[in-house]
Amino acid sequence: MAMVKEIYEMLDQKAPFRYQMSFDNAGFLVGRGDRLVTKVLVALDITPETIDEAEAKGCQLIVAHHPVIWGQIGKVTDETSTGQNILALIEKNIAAICAHTNLDAAEGGVNSELARLVGLEEPVPLEVDGVDEMGVSYGVGRVGVLSEGPMTLKRFADHTKEVLGLEGIRVMDVGVPVRKVAVGGGACGSMLPLVKAQGCDTFLTSDLKHDIYLEARTLGINLLDAGHYSTETVICPVVKEWLETAFPGLQVEISAKQREVFAYL
Repeated sequence: MAMVKEIYEMLDQKAPFRYQMSFDNAGFLVGRGDRLVTKVLVALDITPETIDEAEAKGCQLIVAHHPVIWGQIGKVTDETSTGQNILALIEKNIAAICAHTNLDAAEGGVNSELARLVGLEEPVPLEVDGVDEMGVSYGVGRVGVLSEGPMTLKRFADHTKEVLGLEGIRVMDVGVPVRKVAVGGGACGSMLPLVKAQGCDTFLTSDLKHDIYLEARTLGINLLDAGHYSTETVICPVVKEWLETAFPGLQVEISAKQREVFAYL
């Protein structure tokens, strides 16, 4: 058992909320800080489905990656999806903590886990945003060399599909072996110039637009688009472990209702 504010403080130690980007709205967003929590639901998004799931499972708190409140909000009513979600959380007495770009940037967060899963050796931030109290750099994205050594894009794509549980993956093969790889959980296509500057031959991210493919082809960089959901949901088991380690006896479940929003036919 723990209070909401204690769980927030633990997450702030693991992935400091001050790391979040200026556009972000990560933090303790809904609920009462002194509410006692016996069960937590961990999810990528706070949706009607995950809110109902939390209620059904007796969870007093949802810890999510994507903020339930995004952008400027002038009112909270049932006329918008955001308003409906906020009202549902309040009416069901469920608190919400959302760790977003701070969790992308932190060591051990989204990008660290993505890099580990695809097999990068001693990954470092793709872009350094700062240095923590221990002198460790933090920032979005990761860059590293494949621990297994160079391989074809086909082999790397098959490996990525396996470790991320993908039904399919979009690739562009420029004809160079995969050796030094950059990863960016979520939509990181705009970081392509940094990928080139780091000397990477391959970039794994999601939500890539047509112009990014054209630019990468010119730069001679392989691209893999593994989907927004799949490149970020890797953090859910990590957050679950953090919570269970910090608060023995606290029940923590990963949402069974969350899934990729599209399907392959």
